[in-house]
Amino acid sequence: MTSLPATTVEAKINCARVKCLALTFDDGPGATTPTLLKTLKKAGAKATFFVVGKRVEERPKIVAQAMAQGHAIGNHTYSHASLPTLLDDEILEELKTTQDAIQTATGQQPKIFRPPYGHTDDRVLGLAGETELAQVLWTGTTLDWQLRDAKKIKAAVLRLAQRDGVILMHDTVPATVQAMPGIVKELKKRGYHLVTVATLLNGKGPKSGVSYF
Repeated sequence: MTSLPATTVEAKINCARVKCLALTFDDGPGATTPTLLKTLKKAGAKATFFVVGKRVEERPKIVAQAMAQGHAIGNHTYSHASLPTLLDDEILEELKTTQDAIQTATGQQPKIFRPPYGHTDDRVLGLAGETELAQVLWTGTTLDWQLRDAKKIKAAVLRLAQRDGVILMHDTVPATVQAMPGIVKELKKRGYHLVTVATLLNGKGPKSGVSYF
């Protein structure tokens, strides 16, 4: 594994002193994720991937590669279900099955999860806490799955970018992956350090059963 140098370098970034931004990608891993990983590696940027359990089972090597490159992996449920519509046992199954899939792929279990569609409530958050997960939402969403246009997606990211922000995108949208080289270049020009959610929290999390952003 080559994750130690990347992680060590990122650990030196103090987001209390420099301008940080977390780029997050939901719903993968997908066919376009490897291209995104190449872009991020070339730019020296770190991101957070909220992965779907059944897709992890289909493409475990991509998830392992993302972690090896120093990116963070989060739980995005097994079937991308709207969690508040489910029974307690069903919610726990969605989360735990995905934890196991990620553990099998990477050797580690995530500490963070993101509810599909942003659908959540106190019951969901409590059950996530039982699964030793913190909830991570976002400060801005690109709606890239609707835009599906690289120029529009880039414009959305640059509009939403703010210090200590968390931007929601999807590595399963080809136009997003196509837009990323330009996005990363412009964000760096604006002085942003592109970091994982954990680095953004600056040692103050993630804590199980707590919701962030």
